[in-house]
Amino acid sequence: QVGQVFLYFQWDSLLLEAGFLAVLVAPLRLLRWGSPAWRPHDAVTFWAVRWLLFRLMFASGVVKLSSRCPTWWGLTALTYHYESQCIPTPGAWLAHQLPVWFQKLSVVATYVIEVAVPVLFFAPLRRLRLFAFYCQVGRGCRLGGAGGASCTSGGLLQGFGLGDHVSMGDPRAVRGSQAGSEPLCAPGWPPSLGSVLGTLLELGTYGLLLCWTVHYFGLELDWDRKLLESKVAFTYHEFTMWLRTVTLPLVGVASLSLSWEILVAMYRCACVRGCFWKLWATLQWAIMATATVGLFAVSLVPFTYIEHESNGKLWPGIHQMFGAVERFQVVNSYGLFRRMTGVGGRPEVILEGSYDGHSWTEIEFMYKPGNVSAAPAVVAPHQPRLDWQLWFAALGPHQSSPWFSALVLRLLQGQPDVIRLVQTDESRYPFHARPPTFLRAQLYKYWFTSPSEASPGPAPWWRRQHVQEFFPAVSLGDPTLESLLSQHGLK
Repeated sequence: QVGQVFLYFQWDSLLLEAGFLAVLVAPLRLLRWGSPAWRPHDAVTFWAVRWLLFRLMFASGVVKLSSRCPTWWGLTALTYHYESQCIPTPGAWLAHQLPVWFQKLSVVATYVIEVAVPVLFFAPLRRLRLFAFYCQVGRGCRLGGAGGASCTSGGLLQGFGLGDHVSMGDPRAVRGSQAGSEPLCAPGWPPSLGSVLGTLLELGTYGLLLCWTVHYFGLELDWDRKLLESKVAFTYHEFTMWLRTVTLPLVGVASLSLSWEILVAMYRCACVRGCFWKLWATLQWAIMATATVGLFAVSLVPFTYIEHESNGKLWPGIHQMFGAVERFQVVNSYGLFRRMTGVGGRPEVILEGSYDGHSWTEIEFMYKPGNVSAAPAVVAPHQPRLDWQLWFAALGPHQSSPWFSALVLRLLQGQPDVIRLVQTDESRYPFHARPPTFLRAQLYKYWFTSPSEASPGPAPWWRRQHVQEFFPAVSLGDPTLESLLSQHGLK
């Protein structure tokens, strides 16, 4: 497999799926002359982007509870997340200093935005869909400022926002920048009955969302301490029963939403002027609608992984269809931040090199924490694969990460391509003159410092504590290294 564990993240699968959807969403202009920028079937293909974003968000919220992680259930996950995420940023240090009650309230907001709000992606009112969109934008900005994790959905959000305009069925939404274009809506008084009912439905939805949040997360104002208390006010059993109850109905809601978009698109095709262009629009509609329905059906298998009983109730033919396309990863299952790691401190692998086996020098990486006085890096939307994978390596013994032995070998050999993954600036790599004779790795626990911690000189960003040896000291030809390479098939 190309890339192996270095290309085995959820966002890699997300890029594959979003890239395939781009084939459907991108304009098909086989006949460029007279072909409009807006096409009657656009709302159908953009609906597939909404469905992908819904699956990503809803599953990410659900798995936090289904994992039974005590930090997610105790609403304390964000008190650890900012310092324990793969590549922290300076913004993460600032967010880590926020009071605990605010961190817990942020977890509540995460649940609301990831579990409840995504249902509004399919709401009949555009204002409700825009509300859901801006909630996702706010979530993305928070994650991006404190760690860059928003790259998992940033591109989808743009497609969702544009898709909302197109799904209104008004080509002026696409051509709105043209001179002389008419406004999309003209205010009038008195408001129509539909406008009044729409406003009441919108306000009712906001009120229901607020009541749902207050009830299930025990929101309560503490006037004495001037803060907002929160707690999970339901049990794991109640959650699993709720999930079992809503999973298939959510599939039904999505089916109705897609059916509506297909029917409206078919009507728009019938309204196209000219016999030839009407046939051409209908042909495109038929192809895109069939492809979207097929993708939707196949995606139900990975989506219902969140509730296995619902997964078993799917039509067997859908499972067969999914099995036929699974290896292409055109549809995938998701679930970001299932469990919170680094509760007892952020584990970090520190490589050390030496020429004599007695005096050791730490090897600094460009992005991951190492030097406690070095500011965290800002890398988003770039993902440094090696630094990222070292975070996972620190969660277990080095035998669980066979590639680590290969990394040690290449550094001992002084291979330039591998050294550039560690440091692109040769002057910052301590063994740029000649490769080290010995290499070893130590395991540390890292914690963010607090503003109250006084220290001489520049204030450090981190404090750390040595835990144990992670990888023994080895040199080229060392029996231990040779054995590990042979064991993992790397020799």
